[in-house]
Amino acid sequence: MIQIEVKIEKTMPLLCKECNGRRFPIAFPEQRDALWLCEKCKNFVDIKDEFVREWTEEEMNQNKTKLENFQKEVTSEKTPEIKRRSGVN
Repeated sequence: MIQIEVKIEKTMPLLCKECNGRRFPIAFPEQRDALWLCEKCKNFVDIKDEFVREWTEEEMNQNKTKLENFQKEVTSEKTPEIKRRSGVN
């Protein structure tokens, strides 16, 4: 009989310790790893679930601007249906 010991490690800090809300990964070009943002508590943690820094007002405004620009560029019009030729297999 072979016994295998398995150690389970937490790989992603998906839930906030303070509010139990969902965290989202945000990539920063100047840092190697992504930071995880809790939008309710407005803070970032690293992959080890350690507090890194607060979400700044400037970053919040940039995020809001990007979202508004994205919504302006996306059309809500339906694409026309492609009609198939009849009688062709």
